[in-house]
Amino acid sequence: MSAHPITEAAGDPTDPAAVIAAEDRLVAHNYRPLPVVVARGEGVWVEDVRGNRYLDLLAGYSALNFGHRHPALVEAAHRQLDTLTLTSRAFHNDRLAAFAAGLAGLTGLDVTLPMNTGAEAVESAIKIARKWAYEVKGVPRDRARIVVAADNFHGRTTTIVGFSTDPVAHDGFGPYAPGFTVVPYNDLPALEAALDDTTAAVLIEPIQGEAGVIVPDDGYLRGVREATRRAGVLFVADEIQSGLGRTGRTLALDHEGVRPDLLLLGKALGGGLVPVSAVVGTREVMAVLRPGEHGSTFGGNPLSAAIGTAVIGLLATGEYQERAERLGKVLAAGLGRLTGHGVLRHRCRGLWAGIDVDPAIGTGRQLSERLMARGLLVKDTHGSTIRIAPPLTIEEEELTGALDVLGEVLAEGS
Repeated sequence: MSAHPITEAAGDPTDPAAVIAAEDRLVAHNYRPLPVVVARGEGVWVEDVRGNRYLDLLAGYSALNFGHRHPALVEAAHRQLDTLTLTSRAFHNDRLAAFAAGLAGLTGLDVTLPMNTGAEAVESAIKIARKWAYEVKGVPRDRARIVVAADNFHGRTTTIVGFSTDPVAHDGFGPYAPGFTVVPYNDLPALEAALDDTTAAVLIEPIQGEAGVIVPDDGYLRGVREATRRAGVLFVADEIQSGLGRTGRTLALDHEGVRPDLLLLGKALGGGLVPVSAVVGTREVMAVLRPGEHGSTFGGNPLSAAIGTAVIGLLATGEYQERAERLGKVLAAGLGRLTGHGVLRHRCRGLWAGIDVDPAIGTGRQLSERLMARGLLVKDTHGSTIRIAPPLTIEEEELTGALDVLGEVLAEGS
């Protein structure tokens, strides 16, 4: 009996080359994955279709902060799958209020707008900020502006890429929505100079992830908060990658004791199981949204809310924040020892690092492929920069072993 034509077109699932070739034929080329076909995952480890093991040092861009298939999160998902998965917001469900209460307790803010993806959270915050500017601040209609930072990454929608300064993300997708002012990141005077009576909000990442884990100077985030408050402008913090334990605190803003008006969360909020995002804000600001003005069929669905509540429960213990802070010091020390030995510069905050490698050794992509061959999965970004962001469940021995392998690969390439 011949194979089903769909199965045949997808290739032999046990043959990595066949799977990759089938993807190449059948899936849009908006990504260039490393040539590994992952079939299983548990904790910080994944296996490919041939049973080869790899240490996951990317953690789904922080979506897997708690590792692959964390038992508490899988249990919450199974429990909810047995009862109810989706109602849409046409009806109430018995999980959403608990999720919102958990987020309020975790963030110190009041009201949650549940969404699905990070980009949806950013787009939602843009709408809320503009509505607030017109109804509360009194900005003339259609003149509200939002100040953003150069080298930002907030998602891939046409609105968002319109204010990106990365040509790969930006070019070829116009025309773009107006209403954005770009200033240098980590430049408080430039940001202050851009604020005026038409400014609705400042939208920034407390740490710029896609740009190479760019950590601002001490006091910058506190300065942004003070400047926006003086100017009567909303502070919107995109913690979709930096939040939920990654930096050694619940939020990257916690390092400076700062609270925004609107906080954007995603990635790890879904526990690596489902896409979950949220805009969490003050009651005054969120009150500008009224029924029918914004929505999402899947946003706030019971399955996502149950998993998100379980994620909040893990963070409430403080264990993962403590691990990220403690092991982040191990990571920073190990990269410090490699500086001058293939590493030009590194930037760390918690279990998150951007590593600038000597271009003579290779591009970030080439280094990622060499590390993959040695059982480590990382991701390159611009030029010869790679990022490391392992699950927060990684053990110290696993982390130091990975740093040893990185040192060996750098030495081989020099």
